[in-house]
Amino acid sequence: MNMSSTLPVRDVSAKIARLFVYPVKSCAGVEVQQAVLTGTGLDLDRAWMVVGPAGEFVSQREVPRLALVKPQLKTHELVLRAPGMLALHMALDAVEQATTARVWDDVVPAFDMGDVAAQWFTDFLSLPQDGAPAAHAKKYRLVRFDPEHQRLSDMKWTGGVAAPNQFSDAYPLLVLGEASLDALNTRLLAAGQGAVAVERFRPNIVLSGLEAHDEDRLGTLHLATGQGEAVLKPVKPCARCPIPNIDPVTALSTPVVGDMLQSYRQDARLGGAVTFGMNAIVLSGVDTVLRVGQAVSGDFSFE
Repeated sequence: MNMSSTLPVRDVSAKIARLFVYPVKSCAGVEVQQAVLTGTGLDLDRAWMVVGPAGEFVSQREVPRLALVKPQLKTHELVLRAPGMLALHMALDAVEQATTARVWDDVVPAFDMGDVAAQWFTDFLSLPQDGAPAAHAKKYRLVRFDPEHQRLSDMKWTGGVAAPNQFSDAYPLLVLGEASLDALNTRLLAAGQGAVAVERFRPNIVLSGLEAHDEDRLGTLHLATGQGEAVLKPVKPCARCPIPNIDPVTALSTPVVGDMLQSYRQDARLGGAVTFGMNAIVLSGVDTVLRVGQAVSGDFSFE
């Protein structure tokens, strides 16, 4: 029986408008038409990460050029491309030496992806924006998350649910409504600024059919997949760092987006931090396939 088009009547009805997977943390996303839902989010999301000499994670916060690294997912390999670089091809099941990596306060087991990948990232990220060689190139390496390890989201926010994630900042999924972005762009245009694309905010699931910021107020999201219902739970507003200020096309940063969000998106739930979108966990539906166009419904929760 195909259950993809029917869901019980709830407070809101929406659809999946866009899906994004971010294979390498802080590099560009891959827009897909469908993705397998796993316990750690969308399959292969934040499975790889760039690290510095001490195994510490590197992001666009420190190295905006990561935005210019464009991954492509093929059947059996991950391909990375960047301006001025030959493509880097890696088998999806390739791992080399066991190591550890640090993402925020978590030190986790990982696999080093070898010297070729390390040199590729070192060469590209050591170039400043004008293309001139850096005087003192920092050494980078690429690591893959060890899937045998469970890195759990903060149970204070998950309500005690053990919600694993890989190299994402803290939660398996980020959900954002199209209307929320439209509301931001309306404000930017009224202020004489240009509209921005959703890619700046790095969502996994973009929903159409909601009112602006409805995603902030939903207790659960019920997704009608062809294999049954998947249930996601938005658990924590996404506090925004400077990354949305970085243009994903140029890797150049201006404070316009952050300043505008600061003017109307300070969130009392996080002590006044600027938030945009909701971090979510997977309650059920592991191994189902999410597709653009699938029906989504939810009930408001005002706890």
